[in-house]
Amino acid sequence: MCIRDSCNEVIYFSGIVPLDKSGDVKVQTREVLCIAQELFDEAGTNEENLLRAEIYVKDINRDFKAFNETWDNWVSKKNPPTRACVEANMSTPQTLVEIISTAIKIT
Repeated sequence: MCIRDSCNEVIYFSGIVPLDKSGDVKVQTREVLCIAQELFDEAGTNEENLLRAEIYVKDINRDFKAFNETWDNWVSKKNPPTRACVEANMSTPQTLVEIISTAIKIT
């Protein structure tokens, strides 16, 4: 889901979680990023215009490195967003990652 601010063309994406929660954090992160990409396309933006990301992982000690490897392969190298990554209890025991993001619309 996304909400667009009509004044500034800022797009807010609600928390994205994987639909298939059977994989490890890399698999779940790839799925979340694929969902994010689809939402970005639909909203008229892309990862190059990502301003901010809030990332929640179930077990930061176990999953932070694996998450970062997947994230770093996807995120813009020339224009990376600001981000925070924290450990959190998730909506289901199988959910390992959730991402909330803010982007600007491509003009």
